[in-house]
Amino acid sequence: MGLYLLDYGAGNVRSLANSLKKLGYDFQWISSPDDFAKATKLVFPGVGAFKSAIEHLKSRELLEPLRQYIASGRPYFGICIGLQVLFASSAENPGVEGLAIIPSTINIFNNADKSVPHMGWNSVEFVDPEEKTKEGVDETSHYYFVHSYRAAYDPANLAAAQWVHATAQYGQEIFIASVRKGNVFGTQFHPEKSGEAGLRLLDAWLGKSAEELTSEPPRPAVIRTPKPRDGLTKRIIACMDVRANDDGDLVVTKGDQYNVREKVAPSASTVQATSAGAVRNLGKPVALASRYFAAGADEICLLNITSFRHSPLLDQPMLAVVRAAAENIFVPLTIGGGIKDTVDPDGTARSALEVAGEYFRAGADKVSIGSEAVFAVEKLRANGRGDGTSAIETIAEAYGRQAVVVSIDPKRVYVDLESYNGPYKNELVIGEGAEKEKAWWYQCTVSGGRQTRDLSALQLAQGSEALGAGEILLNSIDRDGSGKGFDLDLIRLVRNAVTIPVVASSGAGSAAHFAEVYAKTGAEAALAAGIFHREEVQIEEVKITMETAGIATRIPPSSKLLIS
Repeated sequence: MGLYLLDYGAGNVRSLANSLKKLGYDFQWISSPDDFAKATKLVFPGVGAFKSAIEHLKSRELLEPLRQYIASGRPYFGICIGLQVLFASSAENPGVEGLAIIPSTINIFNNADKSVPHMGWNSVEFVDPEEKTKEGVDETSHYYFVHSYRAAYDPANLAAAQWVHATAQYGQEIFIASVRKGNVFGTQFHPEKSGEAGLRLLDAWLGKSAEELTSEPPRPAVIRTPKPRDGLTKRIIACMDVRANDDGDLVVTKGDQYNVREKVAPSASTVQATSAGAVRNLGKPVALASRYFAAGADEICLLNITSFRHSPLLDQPMLAVVRAAAENIFVPLTIGGGIKDTVDPDGTARSALEVAGEYFRAGADKVSIGSEAVFAVEKLRANGRGDGTSAIETIAEAYGRQAVVVSIDPKRVYVDLESYNGPYKNELVIGEGAEKEKAWWYQCTVSGGRQTRDLSALQLAQGSEALGAGEILLNSIDRDGSGKGFDLDLIRLVRNAVTIPVVASSGAGSAAHFAEVYAKTGAEAALAAGIFHREEVQIEEVKITMETAGIATRIPPSSKLLIS
């Protein structure tokens, strides 16, 4: 008897397990239908497609026991997909029936005025301003959302509205952020990925007795009109390039224009320094990840840039790094490197989906795909459609598009503006200021920027979205390590061409550069590496600069006094 977690077989459930361990709660996993009878509290976390969740529950003969558990009146806490299965159906998968405990449907966000998925830290608002049963939810905090489909808040649907505990706003849409009635509590956001605020929420619910969690009355419906601005904040992402050094130890490194080795000082017989030195070592990945979490980073990104890239499932050191990082940080974690179909040295074939699944089970929330995305989009453009076999398609189908990030490594190709009549003429950027009278387009590369392809960054971004990617990580080989600021022209070009979130990367050299990229491009997030590793710029400094500039950001508790 006691607390049980339901793992339906897809998505990152380790993060919730890590959160509960952090808080000191013992729990067991639902491994068979009989386990439901032993549970006195049940938490159902998860991400992914509505259909995938329902079918996994059915195939493991867990759907009806879940329904019976909830009907028994024992405490239930559903997170993300664990909330959505309570509804009657989802437009994501027409014809697939949910539990229909809440008589309403799940529909997709409108992307006409905003990017979808809704990805990032947003605020919530109680339906009842005098709410007494807060369950640890705090209107002054931000919580991490990542979803394309939502239940709209509709006060006219009284049978559904009585379940609503809190709402959130994205663009001009108001949707259900949490439900609370009887023995049921559910959140669309992920408390296990919402930092200290999320841990407080979990502790508040778990710390209550079963009796306190099973008799919540319905709430009255209220009219709620959209505010001029939603509560979504701009994200700051700390990225770590991880590779083995010459001694075989995994270290965080950073290159200048993708070269990660220290330059050897010139000798008397040479004219200039060369790049044949040791791998640049900027710290240990788990220690740095923990430091950035404590500093208020909104996400952490680990990119495995060399080690075991051809056999990622044999890379036990990197998997251990992911597991250890996930035990210490409670914000989203993205893993990249080797997310592709591979063959182990013994001839065992490994699909990209299998590789991604192993990373998710280790504690990752998203996977980043680089060169394989280029090849997939080239194939898409040649055939006119996807064939369902690419890493992007297979992972998005199983885990949802929000789990797939495509990392683009473009470089400028300068052309003569007057004479150029090539295939990228409609994508040309015309220089200004110091680059006046210059024109260029952005060419995609693979293999860490070492090989160019006949594909533009714009084509890759649009093709990746068509295949099912949920986010674009937009690098710049020209700006990497320069400290000159983000390539605003590149970011604007791609941001205006896709309807999924875009993460700006490469070139940041000051806190002001982050405020600039948000003000001038509309990017949803910005990423940096070296300046954080070398402590040239602090994450706290970036967030205070953004706040001062009027850019919505999640301020770490330790920083709030500095801006008051």
